[in-house]
Amino acid sequence: MADHVCPVWVGLLLVSPLRQLVQHPRKLLAPYLSDGMIVLDIGSAMGFFSLPAAELVGARGRVICVDLQEKMLASLRRRATRAGLQHRIETRACRADSLGVTDLRGQIDFALAFAVVHEVPDARTLFAEAHAALKPGRTMLVAEPKGHVKGAAFAQMVSIAEACGFRSLGPVRVRWSHAVLLQTEAAPGGSCAS
Repeated sequence: MADHVCPVWVGLLLVSPLRQLVQHPRKLLAPYLSDGMIVLDIGSAMGFFSLPAAELVGARGRVICVDLQEKMLASLRRRATRAGLQHRIETRACRADSLGVTDLRGQIDFALAFAVVHEVPDARTLFAEAHAALKPGRTMLVAEPKGHVKGAAFAQMVSIAEACGFRSLGPVRVRWSHAVLLQTEAAPGGSCAS
């Protein structure tokens, strides 16, 4: 799923400790994660959110990190090993047309798509596959950088997500970002209408 792909060197900037001053991953994710959860990190890059998520879900939890670029995932695996979190992290290289998570249908407790939807050529596919992977009644946090994505474009992304079966629970405060919390319906169903 890639139209515009973040260069690998930018991944180094994205995991910079300085970024935590603006977007602290642990504080951002803590309200949504608990021990034993299975998390899907879409567009994980080098793991700025993945590693804190792995800490928050504990030894019984797991974070499945999906990214198009193997170099990003290799760096994430090295960082997870250094942090002693390698057993909680699973990395998957996705394809240009799919997240590659069909085997996870109805297994995910929480999904995160941070600064990635604007990079994919088909947001419908991303939202449809994320929706299918989430358990009924579970949530997905979507955030896009205000510098790259205008308000109208973000509203369009939310509309696409709703057409795929999500319900918007409203905006979430994330510095320098448009952000929304989405929820799957309580019972299985929903499809991605055109």
